Amino acid sequence: MTAVGGAAAFRWPVRVYWEDTDAYGVVYYANYLKFLERARSEWLRSCGFEQPELIAHHRGVFVVRRVEADYLMPARFNDSLVVEAVVIDRSRTTLVMDQRVLRGAELLLTARVTLVWVHEKTFKPARIPADVLESLNAQ
Repeated sequence: MTAVGGAAAFRWPVRVYWEDTDAYGVVYYANYLKFLERARSEWLRSCGFEQPELIAHHRGVFVVRRVEADYLMPARFNDSLVVEAVVIDRSRTTLVMDQRVLRGAELLLTARVTLVWVHEKTFKPARIPADVLESLNAQ
């Protein structure tokens, strides 16, 4: 993954629970989206932002507009995974992130996620606040 400004990928550990799997003990495909979301939320927290504070202080929030995912290998019950997230592109209203799910060195999933900053009430795209963008650029 190549980050904007050469930043390293944010990494977040995830354990696969029984509730994440299907009858065969394999992670149900939609649950990978939850893993990706958790890593992005923790990445945002590591940048100094909590979702409720963004709404309260900036009157907006990031929402997912698009996800492209390639499922390469299955994860199974009780696997210890790492989810990576890195910003690869940004504009006045959007962030594009590459994400990966790994089990050790084994690549299980790759995804490209487009996030849009929206106004809290209208949910229409808006400009990412300058201080938010500055903090994200520092990562």
